[in-house]
Amino acid sequence: MARERKFSTDDLFQITKEMLLTHGYEGFSFSLLAEQLEISRGAIYKYYENKEELITDYMLYEMEHFLIELKDIESVAGFDAQFDFLIHLIFKNSTVPHMIELGRRIPINGNQKVKANHEKLEKQHLNMYHHLQGFISLGRQELKLKETLPDPLILGFIFQTIMIPNHFGIPHPQWVSSIKEMILHGMLRKE
Repeated sequence: MARERKFSTDDLFQITKEMLLTHGYEGFSFSLLAEQLEISRGAIYKYYENKEELITDYMLYEMEHFLIELKDIESVAGFDAQFDFLIHLIFKNSTVPHMIELGRRIPINGNQKVKANHEKLEKQHLNMYHHLQGFISLGRQELKLKETLPDPLILGFIFQTIMIPNHFGIPHPQWVSSIKEMILHGMLRKE
């Protein structure tokens, strides 16, 4: 009997990410994953009962790494510098918002691990907003943010900009700079 090829968690999650971005949740399967990792499906079933367990574990992994990086925003001085830090971080981790949306569509189907992972993901999502509360407070203290705009709307708007498709292939630095300008100053010309 052939010996099973070894794979790391990083390998597993990297291929999972690529497959989710390419095939979506519906097209993701252990068969395709095993083929990409050059292992048997049984090797995956040793660790995961179904794809929902694997995908939610992967999502937790991604969010944990994102939150570790996000905590560094607290050491950045000034709202403008924190805003630049946040935009850079969001575009560096451009798959995180997509994965959050994908995670909301994954059925729990009575699976306790998937249910627990869903709950952890919701807590991480709230934790992300908690880390950004200082950013919002600083923007208000420095009189950069309008006091009439709700905090979740500001943060949601910033995070959703990454989902805007760049269909015309505008160079990335120009794309990011334009998004920052629209967030900070809007799209209307000042007279």
